[in-house]
Amino acid sequence: MHDFRKLTVWTRSRALAVEIHGLCATETRPDRRLVTSQLKRAALSISANIAEGCGKGSRAETIRYLEIACGSAAETEHHLIMASDLAILSPQRVDPLVARTGELRRMLRALIDRLPQQPPARSAVAMRDADEEL
Repeated sequence: MHDFRKLTVWTRSRALAVEIHGLCATETRPDRRLVTSQLKRAALSISANIAEGCGKGSRAETIRYLEIACGSAAETEHHLIMASDLAILSPQRVDPLVARTGELRRMLRALIDRLPQQPPARSAVAMRDADEEL
């Protein structure tokens, strides 16, 4: 339906996932790996769901995956806050990432609102009339 690589929201969500992965990559303590693993997965899921949604054939399917991406962004935000609360990541590193994640959610909502409406279904009579004109 759309080329996801041309979407700013995909580019930014991809960059966020790369940054989060880099921050969490050095964490080796087993008690902290659970949080960082979940954080990395949630962040990766944002751009993955945008890409998958853009590959769908209908507006409804695309919206469904963009909504899932919004959920992944909310989950990422939660895990970032928990990583700060648990002193896994410093608030100075987390706060800008939380702000960027919130911006991604707003961008996704705007994208959903801008998706073109699908043309109304044609009635059987209109289709028959169109076929007769050919």
